[in-house]
Amino acid sequence: MTSTSESRTAFFVAETALFMRDHVLSLVSHDLRGPLNAIHSWAYVLERKLDANDAAAQRAIVGIRSGVDQQVKLLESLVDTTRAGTKNLALERGPFALQALFSDSADEVRAQLARSRGVSLTFDSALSTEQFNGDRERLCEALWLMLTFAVESSADGSTVALNSSVDATSWHATVVYDATPAALDDEALPHLLERFARIQARAPREAGRIAWVLALCKRVAEAHGGSFTQGEVQEGQATTLALQIPLVVPGGA
Repeated sequence: MTSTSESRTAFFVAETALFMRDHVLSLVSHDLRGPLNAIHSWAYVLERKLDANDAAAQRAIVGIRSGVDQQVKLLESLVDTTRAGTKNLALERGPFALQALFSDSADEVRAQLARSRGVSLTFDSALSTEQFNGDRERLCEALWLMLTFAVESSADGSTVALNSSVDATSWHATVVYDATPAALDDEALPHLLERFARIQARAPREAGRIAWVLALCKRVAEAHGGSFTQGEVQEGQATTLALQIPLVVPGGA
């Protein structure tokens, strides 16, 4: 790789880690608030049941409320503030050719990782001259991450397929690969993504949730008014990463 390509790769890896961190903080904030609200509510229920003249019991209730309030303030001052940078993702919109975006992303991942992993990248598109008005760099990051994750999750000799299409309302990008989860944390193989992220990606996921490392794809899609989904991972079975972005005419909103 050239030094420019290496710098670009390093930037994408850093962005991936940043969005993953903020995604985890978002999950922490969401998952902690439910139990904390429940504790706060039950404290009021207990207060009405306790003897108002029982000083020890009243101090215990005050202590419970105080502890909950402190935890909520920590979430607001540390967690929410820290992830503010990616929560509202500003876009630098401009017109660009979709076909070039896809082919460039595939070429970059092929050179950066796929060849050294013995993984083939294919690109199938019905696009020709279609234009899109969006943040090309952010969308490039999302496609790069989708392809990189698929290559990281693939065995030597396998194929990762990038497909793109446009319909009346949206353009779509799907990455299809045969899942080999063990490849994610095989230290004998070349890797770009952080080890912690790769290990977490192998963990069971709750319905509707994605691997933490793919948070950038989700945020970029949502910032464009679209969506990102990660298919279920089963050993040796085809798995899909899908990006859907509403079509915006160049020069439009």
